[in-house]
Amino acid sequence: MKHLRPLALALVLATAPILPFAAIASGASESSAADLDRDAAQALQNLYKTNPVALDISKKARAILVFPNIIKAGLVFGGAYGEGVLYSGVNVDSYFNSVAASWGLQAGAQSYGYAVFLMSRKAVNYIHATHGWEIGVGPTVVVVNEGVAKNLSTSTLKDDAYAFIFDQQGLMASLSIEGTKISHIKR
Repeated sequence: MKHLRPLALALVLATAPILPFAAIASGASESSAADLDRDAAQALQNLYKTNPVALDISKKARAILVFPNIIKAGLVFGGAYGEGVLYSGVNVDSYFNSVAASWGLQAGAQSYGYAVFLMSRKAVNYIHATHGWEIGVGPTVVVVNEGVAKNLSTSTLKDDAYAFIFDQQGLMASLSIEGTKISHIKR
C-alpha cells in the first residue's frame, strides 16, 4: 500500500495543470448572438446602477466592450474565458472573446464580468485592426477600482480605455485583466 502513495501523488501532480482548463471549457459554452446581446446589455445596466462613474464615462466613450461572464479557475496553472459584445453607441458592432492563462500560487474558481470603455478613435481602430488585443499592450487601459473612481470625472479622462470589473463571485486570491487577450469571434 505504501508504494501506491508516490504513484498517487505523481498522478495528482501530473493532472493538476489540466483541471482548471477542463473546468473552464465545460463552463464556458458558446452563446448565441441573442444571448450575448441580452446578457451584455443587462450587465451594463447593472454596472451603471452600482457605479455612477461608469455611467458618466459611457457618455464620453466612443465604444464599449462588455464581457458579462468570465469564468476563471486555477490550481497552480489557471485560465479564464468569456465572450462579449462591442457597442458603438447603442448598436452592436461585433463580438469578441476574452482569454487569459496564468501560473503561479493560485487555487480556486470565480466568475466575473468586465466592461472596457474605449475613449479614443485610436483605441477603437486598434481593436478592429488587430487580430487579438492583449490588455497591457497597445492602447492604455486603466482598471477603475474604488480609489481610482473617487478621482475620476469626465473632465479628467486622459487615457485610451477604462475597465470596470463587476459581479465577482467565487474564491480566487486575486483578479487582474492584465495579459488578457481579446479576439474577434463570429456570432
